[in-house]
Amino acid sequence: MSAFQRIGLLGKVNDRGTQLTLETVTTALNERGYDIALESRTAEQLPQKLLESGKIKTINLAELGEWADIAVVVGGDGNMLGAARALCEHDIGVIGVNRGNLGFLTDLDPDEVMTHLLNVLEGEYRVEKRFLLSAEVISNGSPAGAGRAINEIVLHSDKVAHMIEFELYIDDHFVFSQRSDGLICATPTGSTAYSLSGGGPILHPNLNAMTLVPMFPHTLSSRPIVVDGESHIRLRAAYDNDLLQISCDGHVRMAVHPGDDIVLKKHDHTLKMIHPVDHNYYHVLRNKLGWGSRLF
Repeated sequence: MSAFQRIGLLGKVNDRGTQLTLETVTTALNERGYDIALESRTAEQLPQKLLESGKIKTINLAELGEWADIAVVVGGDGNMLGAARALCEHDIGVIGVNRGNLGFLTDLDPDEVMTHLLNVLEGEYRVEKRFLLSAEVISNGSPAGAGRAINEIVLHSDKVAHMIEFELYIDDHFVFSQRSDGLICATPTGSTAYSLSGGGPILHPNLNAMTLVPMFPHTLSSRPIVVDGESHIRLRAAYDNDLLQISCDGHVRMAVHPGDDIVLKKHDHTLKMIHPVDHNYYHVLRNKLGWGSRLF
């Protein structure tokens, strides 16, 4: 019996490459008798004749998380991030097929997708738990907004390239006050994303840690800090700021007013990522970042 029987499929919309991969995967799984559910917007890209064959249903993303044993995300890292924020609430595995650019989170090559995917479905896979961050804005002592991110949460100005001022506390200990363009708080997963561009370190996904990366600080002594993953981070916006924003993975945005607090901590649920058995994180880094190969 297969390790996974109920397969959820979702992917990038309005993309021809994604559509072709989804058709290939749906047809192959249908022929092998798997139960298939397509996310509603994803299903709109596929031929109606294909959807009417076999055990194929169309459901929304929340229902897919409750129904499926595993979700196959076809697209880029952005599609995986969006799916992860929703599917982390459900204890299902998530695996990605890369139809994007870098593909740090999407393991499978679309040209060989069924070879690797079928091996995974038959039980040849590795599980990796990735934690998410949650953010809550506190205004005048009351919650004013909440979000979660698998890559990073960023405090920044509502304006382009505008300096802001804030205080940083870790586990209620004052760390510093700072004038800069903002602060990036990243998970190990997000250490190869926006944080990396800002000069932050690369963290192995197995580490229980997060990075705090200042964005263009107005001092030469400010450097990224790596802190324990169980830390509670609190940012306090100075009273002389204009309107600020908190961004979660660059999508969910919340307003931050002068004097507001932002509380950052590990999210209650984790993302269960599924990898082929030969997955190697250092190979991914070497391939995606263009590092040198062996000399001999």
